[in-house]
Amino acid sequence: MIAPRDPGYEAKTRDSFARQPLMAHLGARMTRVEPGIVEVEMPCIPEVTQQHGHVHGGAVGAIADSAGGYAGFTLFPPGSTVLTVEYKINFLAPSRGEALRARGTVVRSGRTLTISEVQVFAVREGAEHLCATASQTLICVLGKD
Repeated sequence: MIAPRDPGYEAKTRDSFARQPLMAHLGARMTRVEPGIVEVEMPCIPEVTQQHGHVHGGAVGAIADSAGGYAGFTLFPPGSTVLTVEYKINFLAPSRGEALRARGTVVRSGRTLTISEVQVFAVREGAEHLCATASQTLICVLGKD
């Protein structure tokens, strides 16, 4: 387990996530916050699907970006914020089920740049089915929150 630099990491992470109108619009919620690990879940509702009935890749990417970004943010110092510099996503299987669960995990937390990996699972009848993976580079911006 990686030690967070901010003892209030969980509250600041949840507060920042709650200020994202896109996540609220998608019905996404943060379900797990630990040092270096964040999970975001989104219901698979008709409003987030594409023409074949699967969850749209943009919605999958949005929750992957938030899960990985906030995983990194849990390790950032007080008085900082997080921005994504780059991410790459691979879609492995159709995203369909009752919900999607994005699990972001920090690979390396540096002073300025942090690398996260994300796995996105379709949740069907309680079981997780891997449908996408992502890798992400984040930047720690000091003096903003």
